[in-house]
Amino acid sequence: MGMVIGIDVGGSTTKIIGVDKEGIKHPMIVKAEDPITSLFGAFGKYIYDNGISLNDIEKVMLTGVGSAYVNQPLYGLPTDHTDEFLANGLGAHYNSRLQDLIVVSMGTGTSFVKVEGENISHIGGIGIGGGTIQGLSRLLLKTQNIHQVVDMAEKGIIENIDLQIKDICNTPLPGLPLDATASTFGKANSNASMEDVAAGIIHMVLQSIGQSVILAALNSHIKDFVLIGNLTKMPQCKEIFPVMEEMYQCHFWIPEYAEYRTALGAALAYTHK
Repeated sequence: MGMVIGIDVGGSTTKIIGVDKEGIKHPMIVKAEDPITSLFGAFGKYIYDNGISLNDIEKVMLTGVGSAYVNQPLYGLPTDHTDEFLANGLGAHYNSRLQDLIVVSMGTGTSFVKVEGENISHIGGIGIGGGTIQGLSRLLLKTQNIHQVVDMAEKGIIENIDLQIKDICNTPLPGLPLDATASTFGKANSNASMEDVAAGIIHMVLQSIGQSVILAALNSHIKDFVLIGNLTKMPQCKEIFPVMEEMYQCHFWIPEYAEYRTALGAALAYTHK
């Protein structure tokens, strides 16, 4: 089998990854003003930077919201489309050693995909994700630079923003430690520092995502949640999700190449037929 290229085409960001008999090859991300420019720019840069011949490529598989704009061969190569939720499931399950899991795809919003053996199904999602962080940051911090927001948040103190159990009760509640969040932004005031606000925004989004998938799994036996997407790169993930693991007796996993797992799943949709 030749190399199969998986491409996740977003509105302005394209992620691309190759898969051959040896495994994953050369993940790459490219940003542009529109999905077509992003796609062609990503693919051209990918094959040029990695010295890949077009003859080495067996198939190009597309997924993502921007892939609907592409209905023709890419640089003369045959292309096909696959469902984004199927790609999420295949990509997150790859080398996970988990039988059953829920994929938490943290993008502009967040989707949940249940994987039970060979069965993959979209079970819903929430309109909270990276877009929420950017929108609130524009309003409250006057910036949409996600790297700047993350840096500010690392210097912030979440106890100055969120109302915690210890603020309203002097003893832990059943299953809830004193530092558990009682109300996000419930303690914020007009004099809050920008660093504290940034911490509050990111904590609110990540906590909401984690708690939502836990609720989505309540009527199932699944306790393993695989996080994929750009938000997995936030350092706050290493603080927030382990706390929820302890509270709810579940496991959150961030796999290698987490932000490229949808593109990987698109390639796997072809190799798995």
